[in-house]
Amino acid sequence: MPLARTALYAQGEDLHVANWPGSYRNTHDITPMMAKEGRSFVISVSGLMRPSDFPKDSPHYDALMKDCPKDFLTDGGSCLCAPNGEFIIEPQVGKEGIFTATINHTKVFEERQNFDPVGHYSRPDVLQLEVNQTRLNNLKKR
Repeated sequence: MPLARTALYAQGEDLHVANWPGSYRNTHDITPMMAKEGRSFVISVSGLMRPSDFPKDSPHYDALMKDCPKDFLTDGGSCLCAPNGEFIIEPQVGKEGIFTATINHTKVFEERQNFDPVGHYSRPDVLQLEVNQTRLNNLKKR
């Protein structure tokens, strides 16, 4: 969702919280990319789901579990990256917990000296992003 991220960068986002279904393969690759792209801290909060978390009377239980790994359907991967893309907290796979770290906000400004995605590199003389900030209601009126 590059345009959605660009809209957040333009609003001055320095810390992005990404909520993923839970997968090392997602957070290990995408979290550092987002941190480097936005020159911001990125926290990926990912779910951990075991086959035992599903009640056996769930609809389509047998189909869901047919090719399911024994340990996890989603293995977590929660992590934290610095604005240069380096992991502050490596992806936490197969673990539940509260993981904490102290971040230095100055790192955002240091990295944006090298590259600012909504600064002059964004080429405002050529490109514009228009964002509809109107609150939308997707509920049907009865």
